[in-house]
Amino acid sequence: KAFVFVRQSAYFRQAMSYLLHIETATEVCSVAVSDGPTELSRRESAEPYSHARDITLLIARCLEEAGLGLSELVGVSVSTGPGSYTALRVGASTAKGICYALGKPLIAVDTLQSLALEAARHLPGKPLYCPMIDARRMEVYLALFDPKNRRLEDPRSLVISADAFDAYWERGEEIVFCGNGAPKCRPVLSAPGASFVPVVCSASLLIPLAWEAFQKGQWADLAYFEPHYQKPPNITTPKKRPF
Repeated sequence: KAFVFVRQSAYFRQAMSYLLHIETATEVCSVAVSDGPTELSRRESAEPYSHARDITLLIARCLEEAGLGLSELVGVSVSTGPGSYTALRVGASTAKGICYALGKPLIAVDTLQSLALEAARHLPGKPLYCPMIDARRMEVYLALFDPKNRRLEDPRSLVISADAFDAYWERGEEIVFCGNGAPKCRPVLSAPGASFVPVVCSASLLIPLAWEAFQKGQWADLAYFEPHYQKPPNITTPKKRPF
């Protein structure tokens, strides 16, 4: 009987759909493990922009908490951006490395879409959802989504001003803003049609979209996948020091 129980348990574990999720579009490095649409564990770094140092440790701890090994994963999802150039590269290279090593599929999840989906859960029934990712100063990366989480425009960068959404306010439309770029824009976007929800990037937000894509076989091409950086890296030339 003990032998039969072990065999049944092993079969049960193999029948599960364990996915690893990696979110590195912003200052937060976040990792989660799910069984299909259900989150099993999540770990995030407390120190901003420590992705390269912490990501493999977070993955190991997440898997340990879920009681799994890498070989039990059926796929890996990764946030595609837009966002921090360096941070996105860390997430993408880690995800691709795991997929190459294990022969597992890579699932690319639109960062802005994942934020909009969560914002709609927090504040449903609004006509427009606008996730914002901080791009320094008063600039953000953004896109607009409808209540069914359909993207209405391509991601773009925008310097936020008081009249940035006047075309929508004049039509009497409401917009729900979210993401780590939204708080700095809140004092400027004070129109009656503006709402804000405290939703920021997390690996947990990738789970619904990743699971849906996995079931449909919508996997990224491992050889050619690159994050959506939106802008080139901010490289500065070091100043010459006097001798």
